[in-house]
Order: sequence, then C-alpha cells, then structure tokens
Amino acid sequence: MTDPIIIGGSDGQLVTQLGGMSNRHGLVAGATGTGKTVTLQILAEGFSRLGVPVFAADIKGDLSGISQNGKPHKEIDRRLAAIPIEGYQQRGYPTLFLDIYAEDGHPVRTTISEMGPLILSSLLELNDTQTGVLYACFAIADDEGLLLLDLKDLRSMLTWMSEHRADLQATYGNIAPASIGAIQRRLLVLEEQGADRFFGEPALQITDLMQRDFGGNGVISLLSAERLIRESPRLYAAFLMWLLSELFEELPECGDLPAPKLVLFFDEAHLLFKSMPKSLLEKIEQVVRLVRSKGVGVFFVTQSPLDLPETVLGQLGMKVQHTLRAFTPADQKSVRAVAKGFRSDGAFDVNEVITSMGVGEALVSTLDDDGAPTPVRRTLIRPPESQIGPVDADTRVALLGRSPLKGKYEQTMDRSSAYELLAERAATAAARQAEIAKLEAEEEAATKAAKAAQRSTGSRRQGVGEALLKSAARSVGSSLGRQLVRGLLGSLLK
Repeated sequence: MTDPIIIGGSDGQLVTQLGGMSNRHGLVAGATGTGKTVTLQILAEGFSRLGVPVFAADIKGDLSGISQNGKPHKEIDRRLAAIPIEGYQQRGYPTLFLDIYAEDGHPVRTTISEMGPLILSSLLELNDTQTGVLYACFAIADDEGLLLLDLKDLRSMLTWMSEHRADLQATYGNIAPASIGAIQRRLLVLEEQGADRFFGEPALQITDLMQRDFGGNGVISLLSAERLIRESPRLYAAFLMWLLSELFEELPECGDLPAPKLVLFFDEAHLLFKSMPKSLLEKIEQVVRLVRSKGVGVFFVTQSPLDLPETVLGQLGMKVQHTLRAFTPADQKSVRAVAKGFRSDGAFDVNEVITSMGVGEALVSTLDDDGAPTPVRRTLIRPPESQIGPVDADTRVALLGRSPLKGKYEQTMDRSSAYELLAERAATAAARQAEIAKLEAEEEAATKAAKAAQRSTGSRRQGVGEALLKSAARSVGSSLGRQLVRGLLGSLLK
C-alpha cells in the first residue's frame, strides 16, 4: 500500500488521494485564475513521489517551474500553517520537455499510419463522405503493405487512388475525385499550421513517458502546448487522443495496482470533445473506461465539469472543483448542475460555497478504500514544493542538454514508404508501357517486311498481354502477405 497524495487540508485534517484509486481518473475544474494550475502541479508532484511517471500538457508554460526548487513566500507559509503537512521541503522534480514544434523541448512525432483514419478524419474536419474515402485510403495502403509515415505519403496515396479509382471502386466503394480534392486541401491547411513536423519518424516511444529517476521518482513529461493551442487546437486534441489510444493498444492488462503505471493530465480538456463526431466520441469514451485496467489514470483539467460528456464525467473518481463564476442565469444553472454532482454530508451548502471560495480553495471529493466517493470537503490546497511559475530560457536549455532523450528524436528519418514505393511502381509501369510500345513497333515492322498474316501478329500481341497479366497477378499475390492490422481507434498495431 502506497502513501496517499496530500491534496490539502480541511478543518485541521488532511484531504488525500489514494494511489490505488488514481487509475479511476479525475477532474480538476474551475474558472480562470482560481488555482487549477497549482492543483495540477501538487498532484503531479505527489504522483512523482510515489514513483508514478506523469504526462501533462503545459498550456501557458507555468508548469515548467516544477523542475526547480520552490522559493519562500508568505502565501506558502500561510498554507503550511493551516495544513498539518509533515516532511515538506522545497525541491524540484525530474522533468522532460517535449514540443511538437521542437522549439521548447524534444520533438514529438507519430506516423500517419499510427494515428489512423478515425482520429485523422476528426483532425481534418471531414464530412461523412470524405471520411469514407480516407478510410478507403488506409484500407488500400494496409492491403498493399504501404506505410503512411508522413503527409507526403498520404498525399501520394490519395493521388494514386484518384488515378486508379475505376479499378478500385469495385472493392473499396465509390472514390469521388471531389472528396479526394477536399482532403488534399485540408492537408495543405494542416501543413501550413506546422503539422508536417508532427508526422514522421522517429515516432515517440510510449516507454519514454514512463521513466523514473535514480531516486525512484516518476519523471514528469511536459508537452509545451502554448503555441499549439493558439495555432492548431485540433492538432492538440488529436495528439492527446492518439496518446490515449497508443497506451490502450500497447500496455498489457494489469488489474488493480498500488499506484498507476502512468498518469495523464489533459489541460483544456474541452478541446478533446469540441465538435467531435459521434463515432469518435464513442470510441474515446470506451478507451477512457477500459484504459484504467492498463494501469493508466487520466485527469481532465477544464473550466467547468459540464465541458465533458456525461459518459466521461461519470467515470471520474476524484473531483477537485475550484470557484465557478455565476454572473448570468445560465451560469447559475451550471453551478447548480455541478453542485449536484457532489456527495454532501450537509456540513455546508455546496451550491453557495462553489461560487464563494478564494484562490487556492476547492471542493474536493475522492474515493475511499472501497471505491466509494467521499463526502465533499472545502479544502485549502497545499503549496507545491517546486517553483510556481515558468523557468527562464537558459534553464530550459540547460535541462534539455542534460536530458536522457537528448539526440534521440532530433534527427528525422525518411525510410521507404508509400511515397517512394508508389513512385517506383509508376516508374515500373512507365517502363512496361515503353517495352510494350517497343514490342508492338517491332511486330508492325516485321509484319510489313514479311507481309505476314494479321492472325499471327494478333497472336503475338496476345502473348505480350498475357505475360503482363501474369506479372500483375504475381504482384497482387505477394502484397496480400503484407496486410497491416489496426486497433480499436485505428492506430497501427505493432
């Protein structure tokens, strides 16, 4: 049994989160400026002390201070005086910095094949018809053993489908040129947003997010997301969905553990579900429900619990609710709905307190040893041991220079994939056409020279055609053994 994570204090008693219940997921909610980031920080510290690796999206850069020792402050002293914490010491925690744009951290990539058509269609905001064409694209690539690693692979595959759609439609359904054109245009927009840096190799290995330092502390991996949220929020959401699906597909079943194998903090969680197609929403709800058995805890961070679908909200064990604003009738209605989601023992009016708490206070409900929600408690959140606020650029550069991932992802790879293989096929087909033209020219010349019968010439042409058909049949037959297999969310199984 692991020590519990201290969230804060209430009436002189500690409010804690059990490590063994942390794979039941959680929620940190509240209006802007009410202390959500500090709550995320103290939870990440707590999991790290338990030896649990943490992944978190750093939306504003504030979380980077978790890598440095905390500094004395009168507010920290005030909270320590009110909360009976033993062994508090200001220190930093082992931290990795990641960045899709490779500006403030190690590059983060995955391949088109790994992301799969379901998440990619949501990223591209495709309609049903266009989504069907994208699924056909992946199916054809899988059947032919063609890897889609980056955007140029996907574009070349779509172009090839357009050129051969008459032959493909009998097997894969209607492939409308207009739909292919629409997908190609969306890919250009995605590339303008810098997404071409996200797709490629070497792809991020999940095991690199599940490390401990020499002292047994879980390493905290921070994704720099400030630019990502600003320029491409849908890519941010797609990355988080991909990460969740990869963990679900790769990790083995492990049942209940004393503490999770990995904890994820998804900030700005409403972006995950904004305008999400129903088919993808159902899959995400299923993965959130099942990934707990893989030893993964997911904590959603957002302004209001109502930002999440009810089916997801109902799966969350721990809830930390900071102050909500209630300026309009709609706000007041939301507050009442949120208040009803807590189990109250009648010690205070939840509906009233939820709008009147100060910065750093929160309503907290966790799960007890039996997995039942505890009565909600008005809690003063404990101070973090690490630095509050971002690190400076020089400190970040120094940490990247000492990182165990240094040099692993910086250099891109471009191995043979759909783009190269389709180019080879096109070159081979052109050579065959040239050979056929040459043979036909020779036959015609021989016919004129010998004034032979047309029947003999037709027989020879038929022989050339039969040879080409047999060669094509052998090519198709050999490709069947290279068929790829995909998982629940369409990502490629290893």
